[in-house]
Amino acid sequence: MHSADPDASGNAAPPLSDAPDRPAASGGSDDAGGSSGASGPGGDSGPGGGPAPGSAEARARLAEAVQRMSRAALTDRMGITLLEASPERAVGTMPVEGNTQPMGLLHGGASCVLAESLGSVAATLHAMETIGGYAVGLEISATHHRSVTAGTVTGVATAIHRGRTVATYEIVITDESGQRVCTARLTCVLRRA
Repeated sequence: MHSADPDASGNAAPPLSDAPDRPAASGGSDDAGGSSGASGPGGDSGPGGGPAPGSAEARARLAEAVQRMSRAALTDRMGITLLEASPERAVGTMPVEGNTQPMGLLHGGASCVLAESLGSVAATLHAMETIGGYAVGLEISATHHRSVTAGTVTGVATAIHRGRTVATYEIVITDESGQRVCTARLTCVLRRA
């Protein structure tokens, strides 16, 4: 998944790095405490013992996770670009060209890849904040409303439920004119790192 330049709010995806493809535990090798009681700057601790939400340490961990997730091979092949990512919402785009079925229409499976990629990014960011872990897909369903033959589609994943064991997102995919192409729902299970 490609990443766009970060915006001033810090919610956009950071530039790509050479980080591994798989989401890792929150914190790096210099975080001796891991997520079992480590605290952010000033001793503030967030849920699950991780850094306090909104702290500089929490923002750094979120940026690191987005960088890792941005390097997934499938999303790269499909040309998915991550524009924004937070535990509440993720936004990304995907070209129609190269992601079509034999009739020249956007492949329904491509829409599902975009939907699951965006929902999984947001769910993993949520898991990092709440339990110091990561998220894996449990179920996805999609309704394809209209066909698209050219251009770029945009997906917006919005949290429906963010708990300590599961997170569910609705992902709306639209074409360049804003017409709804697909509505998907993704449920992820949260795992401790």
